[in-house]
Amino acid sequence: MASISGNERPDLRDLLAFYAAAGVDDALVDDPIDRFAESAAQRQAAPAKQTVQAAQAGEGGASRPGADRSAPPPPQRPAIAAVPDEVQAAAARELASKAASLDELKQIMEGFEGCNLKATAKSMVFADGNPEADLMLVGEAPGRDEDLEGLPFVGRSGQLLDRILAAIGLDRTSAYIANVIPWRPPGNRTPTPHETEICRPFVERQIALARPKVLVTLGGPSAKLLVGSQDGILRLRGSWKSHVTADGIVVPVMPTLHPAYLLRNPAHKKLAWRDFLEVKAKLRELGSL
Repeated sequence: MASISGNERPDLRDLLAFYAAAGVDDALVDDPIDRFAESAAQRQAAPAKQTVQAAQAGEGGASRPGADRSAPPPPQRPAIAAVPDEVQAAAARELASKAASLDELKQIMEGFEGCNLKATAKSMVFADGNPEADLMLVGEAPGRDEDLEGLPFVGRSGQLLDRILAAIGLDRTSAYIANVIPWRPPGNRTPTPHETEICRPFVERQIALARPKVLVTLGGPSAKLLVGSQDGILRLRGSWKSHVTADGIVVPVMPTLHPAYLLRNPAHKKLAWRDFLEVKAKLRELGSL
């Protein structure tokens, strides 16, 4: 651009070239322009334009050359599972009470559609081990490995549980293992109170039908549910509690730490070991060892 001195007026082309080199790409006017309002108006006009285009396509689509009459319909959105409520919990209680055996209970649970967790789980995790055993262990909910295999405690926490049982002279052939929740919550999230309440009748009926002499709850959620306490697991563990079945049978309960918790906090394994020594002593007292 040529230099400007005095009162010399710049050439218009030179001025425009200067603005372009400086990055100016839009002209300014005296009155301000609300660009946000323009964008909002364009967004509002878009659905109406699409509706008109769709109507025009519908009117002339049948006779339009090259129209693909075999094109598949647009994909439907997946159904959203119903939010759990008291009606579903009442249905679960009624169905669970009708089960006369563990096999019937399993069939009832497989056909039950009142828990939204079933919609996202790959499989129902009912139980593992020996249903005739005197010892029953109850965790909270399946994890990823359990969901894939359809069995409780088969991942790293399950391997630790197997070692704990072996330390007191037991294995999965001499214990019965289940969960409060039979379907894996998405992303291993904590089950909601509604979901837990819906599944409660099933696990309580499972305990009543299995008739264990000793019950061990693994982790705080199962302990709180089955012994009716709001205390944390570190306060509950180590002392005997009771669970009363619908038939009026009182089962001694030892709340202890969940194996997954022990993997994250190995220093607390000594606490779980003390709890299982109590379990071993109780089984011997009852003539089960």
